[in-house]
Amino acid sequence: MTSLPNSVSIREVGPRDGLQNEDPIPTDAKVRLLDALSRTGVKRIEAVSFVHPKAIPQMADADEVWQRADRVDGVRYSALVPNTRGAQRALAAGFTEIEVVVSASDTHNRRNVNRSTEESLDDIAELIDLLHGAGARVEVIVATSFGCPYEGDIDPQRVAGIVDRVVRDGADRVAFGDTTGMGTPRRVRELLTAVRDRNAHIPVLLHFHNTRGTALANLLTAMELGVTEFDASIGGLGGCPYAPGASGNLATEEAVHMLHDMGIDTGIDLDALVETAELAERLAGRQLSSGVLRAGPRTRLAR
Repeated sequence: MTSLPNSVSIREVGPRDGLQNEDPIPTDAKVRLLDALSRTGVKRIEAVSFVHPKAIPQMADADEVWQRADRVDGVRYSALVPNTRGAQRALAAGFTEIEVVVSASDTHNRRNVNRSTEESLDDIAELIDLLHGAGARVEVIVATSFGCPYEGDIDPQRVAGIVDRVVRDGADRVAFGDTTGMGTPRRVRELLTAVRDRNAHIPVLLHFHNTRGTALANLLTAMELGVTEFDASIGGLGGCPYAPGASGNLATEEAVHMLHDMGIDTGIDLDALVETAELAERLAGRQLSSGVLRAGPRTRLAR
């Protein structure tokens, strides 16, 4: 039998990746959600992104949300930035964990940030220097790692080449985004094999969408291959505005439910997480995709 980890670290991305893809909600509601998540036992939260309000109006109040948030000791908060101005804002707000993103698909990258993949990599090299100079750590997220809505399949060797570049430029860690839910266990194995053959030392995190219902299967496959860090979003909030047909992220409570039932520790209180998912559903003003949220408490932990 394949060995599985004793524990897994989940980064909650609902306050940023999730809400960024919903209709704008009030600042008070964002702070309530962020604070509630901080009390569930989750140890990492992607709190905000510092982007131009015309590009992503849902994040226009990022500074105020972060200023008002009740930060909990032991929780690591991170922010996503698209450029130098965003990086400067994140540093001024006190963030020491910063994420930058580039798409493996050139077409998706142009739709997302109006630049080629290579141009974004050049920009990221400069951002890494800037952020390291201020004492921050940098995670490079490679979007469309498992496939692109415009270009179709993405060669794992192309992703591995991007990792070569960002590692050479000083990235502290990398993450791979399944932007449209095209990932399958086969694609997860092929990608991780290609990356590790060339950069076995770099810390890796995986971010799965559930567009085709494969997110939990992909998570299990990645754990079998030794990955212990994953993104998930409360209630399955999120998606990608530049990826037609993409549905929400892997729901945090679904991932935690499965992991706990397998005896894998996350440090997260599932009941508190489900209560927070119910709050997220009310704030979003629509029914979210989480199956655990639909299940009653008696069936939630049934074997």
